[in-house]
Amino acid sequence: MPRNQFQKMIFALITVVITVHAYVFYSLYVINGGMFMEMTGETGVIAAINKLGGVYVFGSPVPIWAVVLIEFVCAYTLEVLLGSPLSFRLASKVFDPQSTHPVLFETAIICATVGIMCPSMSFIAAFLYYDYQAGFNMWTLLANWLRLVCYNFPFAFFSQLFFIQPFVRTVFKLIFAGKNRTAPCQEQ
Repeated sequence: MPRNQFQKMIFALITVVITVHAYVFYSLYVINGGMFMEMTGETGVIAAINKLGGVYVFGSPVPIWAVVLIEFVCAYTLEVLLGSPLSFRLASKVFDPQSTHPVLFETAIICATVGIMCPSMSFIAAFLYYDYQAGFNMWTLLANWLRLVCYNFPFAFFSQLFFIQPFVRTVFKLIFAGKNRTAPCQEQ
């Protein structure tokens, strides 16, 4: 997989572009869609969000494209600075990257990344989407964070392990075809 810093950045970019869109869809449609439609009386989630003026971020409504952009910046920064380096180190503590079958080692990296990124991004989301108009309470923020982790972790684990990462790795191999064939697995 990624062999140098440029490839690591491209791998993270592809991953985050797909993941952010999946999570915004999951959050707005699956988790909160019914609530939005009930609040507004609309029959569609997009119509309900538009009727509300957008999605509330820091207590102000913003359009969905802004939510995607905000989450992309947060997720990409977190993935590059924390997620990828730590997940490789965690996987390397359990498995030797040189002697472990690549599928097993990549699965360990994916699991470690989900274990790092899901609670981190859920905390950022709890902070961004907190109902500031009702006042701020640290216990409510922590309860919202725990609720988001409980909602997001199963989706993150299964979508990353079975759909997103296999797709990203396939796209990455197509982009960098021939450049990674003989080199041993190195830090991601």
